[in-house]
Amino acid sequence: MSSFVLVVNTGSSSLKYSLVDGASGDSPASGSVERIGESSGRLSHEVDGQEHVEERAFPDHDSALRAALDAFAAYGPSLDSAGVVAVGHRVVHGGERFSAPALVDDDVIGAVEALVPLAPLHNPANLEGIAVARKLFPDLPQVAVFDTAYHHTMPPAAYTYAVPLAWRDEHAIRRYGFHGTSNAYVARSAAAALGRAPEEVDVIVLHLGNGASATAVRGGRSVDTSMGMTPLEGLVMGTRSGDVDPALHAHLHRSLGWSLDDIDTALNRSSGLKGLAGDNDFREVMRLRAAGDAGAALAFDVYSYRIRKYVGAYYAVLGTVDAVVFTAGVGEHSPEVRAASLSGLSRLGISVDPDRNAGPVDGPTFISPDSADVAVLVVPTDEEYEIARQALSLVEEGRQARHETP
Repeated sequence: MSSFVLVVNTGSSSLKYSLVDGASGDSPASGSVERIGESSGRLSHEVDGQEHVEERAFPDHDSALRAALDAFAAYGPSLDSAGVVAVGHRVVHGGERFSAPALVDDDVIGAVEALVPLAPLHNPANLEGIAVARKLFPDLPQVAVFDTAYHHTMPPAAYTYAVPLAWRDEHAIRRYGFHGTSNAYVARSAAAALGRAPEEVDVIVLHLGNGASATAVRGGRSVDTSMGMTPLEGLVMGTRSGDVDPALHAHLHRSLGWSLDDIDTALNRSSGLKGLAGDNDFREVMRLRAAGDAGAALAFDVYSYRIRKYVGAYYAVLGTVDAVVFTAGVGEHSPEVRAASLSGLSRLGISVDPDRNAGPVDGPTFISPDSADVAVLVVPTDEEYEIARQALSLVEEGRQARHETP
């Protein structure tokens, strides 16, 4: 029986897709459609190491997903031959309700719509992708996999904000956390690299991309994470500020007359590395830093310092740490950030071997000395595989339940 899942990750103006074997992680083809709704768009379909590009307008997500299906037909592999068993969707915010993947039905759609105020930039796009896929694949199970679900194992002391009870009870104000699919995959892969079962390993996962988070994982379960009710809290990111004084909003409103929407937009889209160095592309920040730009140098220092603070905090949360794991774009490709973020932590048993750190990353890669008490690894993330794995598991559970029903 086939175990292939079509994984769809829909953004407001983009659509990423992958055909993934949920059992093995093999992905024979993947692609993306960019600039949806603009006058000129771009489709990229990669199969067998070759990239096929089409440049034309994609008016909406419906046309984008139809174009992706046409690309499978034109360039391969055939979705019919693969025997796709489900469509797996990334959904950013699952709120308090969703602690696991869910088969999409009208009730699930309504619940995700109700969570739009908590993720106004993400959930509407995710819902659009689900709606289009349900129309194009009416006979396939649609599975929603939530970024927040992995963090439902956090204890109340970690997810509760010290705010009035009515806020918490009536408006679901609490820490949710994100990057859950990445964390699940990376923590499990790190345990395998250590030759141990996930439930035997305590790790700190540093997901460092344009969005960035730190997560404390005890025995395969999230016990604390740096992102909060929204993805704004925590580490310095590409355009997001991360931690700031909550009184900043009131101060900017009183001093500059800015609206709450103006301030929220600035903290989400004009802050972080962009606010410090003028650019949110980490490669450009590093180029500017190497050229002697003071803003870029400060951005690097602030970025790395914030990570180091969270590593220390989560070491205290866990009590013992078996590994610190770097992943995502910056985490996987910046030896400078890895070294700077863990500098001065040798008393905690954490250190980086310069030669290993500067070497290539091919699968889970150790960059700590053999003698280190705490392993430091780089693990390339694979969120598409994790979504496919969870979607396949849910579909197979449903099959088994139907088979066992008398």
